[in-house]
Amino acid sequence: MLGILIIYCEPIPLKHLTEGLKATKRSDNNEIYKLFNNVLCICPPKEEELLRTFNKQVEEDRRIVITRSNLNELHKVLEEHELSCMDLLQLNTDGVILTKMKAEKIVGWAKNYYLSYCQLPLVKGERLYLPRESPLTDNLWQNIAKDEYESNFISAVVAPSEIGVKFDDIGALEDVKKALNELVILPMRRPELFSHGNLLRPCKGILLFGPPGTGKTLLAKALATEVGANFISITGSTLTSKWFGDAEKLTKALFSFASKLSPVIIFVDEVDSLLGARGGAFEHEATRRMRNEFMAAWDGLRTKDSQRILILGATNRPFDLDDAVIRRLPRRIYVDLPDAENRVKILRIFLSQENLEPDFQFDKLAYATEGYSGSDLKNLCIAAAYRPVQELLEEEKQVGPSVAYDAASMNELRKWNEQYGEGGSRRKSPFGFGD
Repeated sequence: MLGILIIYCEPIPLKHLTEGLKATKRSDNNEIYKLFNNVLCICPPKEEELLRTFNKQVEEDRRIVITRSNLNELHKVLEEHELSCMDLLQLNTDGVILTKMKAEKIVGWAKNYYLSYCQLPLVKGERLYLPRESPLTDNLWQNIAKDEYESNFISAVVAPSEIGVKFDDIGALEDVKKALNELVILPMRRPELFSHGNLLRPCKGILLFGPPGTGKTLLAKALATEVGANFISITGSTLTSKWFGDAEKLTKALFSFASKLSPVIIFVDEVDSLLGARGGAFEHEATRRMRNEFMAAWDGLRTKDSQRILILGATNRPFDLDDAVIRRLPRRIYVDLPDAENRVKILRIFLSQENLEPDFQFDKLAYATEGYSGSDLKNLCIAAAYRPVQELLEEEKQVGPSVAYDAASMNELRKWNEQYGEGGSRRKSPFGFGD
């Protein structure tokens, strides 16, 4: 029997797609249902693992649709201005929905930026070709750095594409990720929303503190990828020098170099070692002067309110920080040890690509690891992954040879091989008549 299959899609908001599919009852007021005798309702799976896969697929389809729309807008704007972009289809536009106005701003900025830094622009057939990636290489970073002090921070600049860690790779800390999204990601991506008034000005300092191994540094890496902004990672050795006065010059050069890369995030891991409390008995004068210069350049008399530089610090000992530093870090986010629910999420991410038993109980393992940090759970999974390898090596040691080397039968076989076998040492009689 031949028939016609008609697929009908209701125009519901995309963000309510999953919730809308959960509704099993159809509306009788919709006239479209009167055209069909049989109506099939497609519902999302009820199992947690299958539902998670279903939601990921819906989100992936949403990302593909938005990416195609963004690339279409960019292509239209490029054609209107007689421009072309090499490898436009490989352009990453995740996390943004481009309108025509936004696409025109992006194309205009890319054109001006390319013409400013490229020594020999690529022109074919009276059409300017823009590269997909920024031509900002190490040599161009060197052109931005005005002196040797700013050049010291070129190696500290981390490109978001080089990190490879996203918020989805972190199984827990949903509240922390939400706070970072509101405090960092949104002001970086939508600065026009925070340009009016004084209360909505972006935060200039955020502190991540908590026990070791809870994912503070991992959050900073994921934040650099999610924001897509320039990211400078510094430590105490970055701002120290054996020459008197160079520490202050390096500190001043850090902020002058960062202002040229604005918007930028300066990440200070173990911030207590760099900006600890002043006035200690063993504090060196050069260290104190460097801290004073750092805080003056960070939020001092000469600091501009429009300067889009964020200091992101991470520490296990927040009580060792200087009081002036704490004041400049108005948002202090506590990264606590994961609870049982979050430990389940972390374990699912760690074991997502491993071969597990069909009835593996994540809940039971999560309750048995009370007090474990994310790093502890990872080390536990690694130790468990090595167990089969260790057991195999032990079993191989226990399996002995089936025949002893000096057995009587082996000696007889060797003698027979010497006399009659091809591997023996007896001389073969030569053919022919001889001498």
